[in-house]
Amino acid sequence: MGQIHTGVDLDASLGYLLKQAASTLRSSMDAALRPLGLTVPQYACLELLAQRPGLSNSELARGAFVTRQSMNVLLHGLERDGLVSRPVEPPTGGRAMPAQLTKLGRERLTVASSAAQAVEEQMHARLDADQQEALRALLTATITALNESPARQPTGIAEGSAAAP
Repeated sequence: MGQIHTGVDLDASLGYLLKQAASTLRSSMDAALRPLGLTVPQYACLELLAQRPGLSNSELARGAFVTRQSMNVLLHGLERDGLVSRPVEPPTGGRAMPAQLTKLGRERLTVASSAAQAVEEQMHARLDADQQEALRALLTATITALNESPARQPTGIAEGSAAAP
């Protein structure tokens, strides 16, 4: 006798499909960046530093979707590899020690950006320009909706419970 399950229908779940897309994108990006000696978070950090110079470690961490502690380790590695530089002492009047791309970092980023762009082009190769714009708008709307209101707690789960999803 089969088990009756009333949970999420994975075949119809937008969240599950989105997670699959994100996971597939991450795997493709990893494969594209690996020959360049970069991980996706390292690439994201270099891209953020190029586009938004002067970001703090916390801002870089948020932008690269990693913890502050992970960003600190990541920056140390990029610095060791000669891709970023950071001042030995904080600037006058502040605690932040903003990282900057080195010449080698800018060169590596140029190649990495091309690799990342190729993955992005592959990702939307079957979508025309209108579909791409619609997808951007839909994803933006879902992000906004999730940021506006907290998820409802399932019934039957006590507040503060350690139950796993």
